[in-house]
Amino acid sequence: MNFDLSPEQLMIKRMIQEFAQDEVAIGAVKRDREKLFPKKIIEQLAELGLMGLPFPEKYGGAGADTISFAIVTEELSRACGSTGITYSAHISLGGAPIYLFGTEEQREKYLVPLCMGNSLGAFGLTEPNAGSDAGGTNTTAFKKDNEYIINGNKCFITNASYAKFLALTAVTGMKNGRKDISAIIVPTDTNGFTIVDQYEKMGLNASNTTELVLEDVMVPTENLLGKEGEGFKQFLQTLDGGRIGIGAMAVGIAQAAFEKALAYSKERKQFGKSLSQFQITQFKMADMALKIELARNMVYKAAWLKDQRRPFSKEASMCKLYASEICMEITNQAVQILGGYGYMREFEVERMMRDAKLLEIGEGTSEIQRMVIAREVGCM
Repeated sequence: MNFDLSPEQLMIKRMIQEFAQDEVAIGAVKRDREKLFPKKIIEQLAELGLMGLPFPEKYGGAGADTISFAIVTEELSRACGSTGITYSAHISLGGAPIYLFGTEEQREKYLVPLCMGNSLGAFGLTEPNAGSDAGGTNTTAFKKDNEYIINGNKCFITNASYAKFLALTAVTGMKNGRKDISAIIVPTDTNGFTIVDQYEKMGLNASNTTELVLEDVMVPTENLLGKEGEGFKQFLQTLDGGRIGIGAMAVGIAQAAFEKALAYSKERKQFGKSLSQFQITQFKMADMALKIELARNMVYKAAWLKDQRRPFSKEASMCKLYASEICMEITNQAVQILGGYGYMREFEVERMMRDAKLLEIGEGTSEIQRMVIAREVGCM
């Protein structure tokens, strides 16, 4: 096995580390406090050619691999979790379904603007009564002549306020007593389409999280993504890729919290010596470093399997589950190591802890990941 990054991956890592440090990290506290969407940063990422990173050059992408996507997501999240989730969702939830299931015409019309950074990617899946049970979708798309008439609600949708279009799931019929769920591309300026941005969140405050309201929204049937009734299968495949992004986010946030705790432990003096000289602190830091390394390797393995076009559902769930849970644990420990200062916003680890919690929920909760893993290893 060769664990070395390729020259291309190393180049991308150096570039994004420098950018994240110089442009992203500096305003992270202010963006979190004031709920400021990182619009300028997204524009800069587009200028760097990163908004279409894993997609072919013919669509305006960079033709890079999933490991490169994981690296960029990790480094952005290390600097600012809100920027990390904005980027990850753009690629894995916005661009991926169109690339994987769209026609050539749909890719030219919708994927190219995403790769060029002219629109942010979003995906309309979750509903008020259909979270972990995504098969409980109640949004409907009734076909009339050459159009779909869509009605329903979506919630907790990332990036929608900055998306010119998005794919969403809707029930297009019934077959053998079960819902036929399809994915349809819908321009966000269509009559009857309303985006509501009023959530008060625990963390990731600079990211855009919205509700979608669709009232007799009409789009041509040519906006169907793939075939009718294949939406459920499509979003399961989409979520597999998205879980790699969440895993990479978790590694980045955990790494940032570890570094803050390590630096503080060397500076803070108690009982005549630095915290880092106490064995209890050393053991905590060793455990944190160990878990981050394991999580990163799991993310890279899932990404590598995806790039090799091999099955990766189990590994994607494993990396997402493990990375998100150790991220929550490590950010919690970082707050503890900093003590009273860890509880203060200016020291940033409390923001990282708040941001980390969503990673155990989004793209399938930890409980759902355990169900997927159990199924993949033959328990179900």
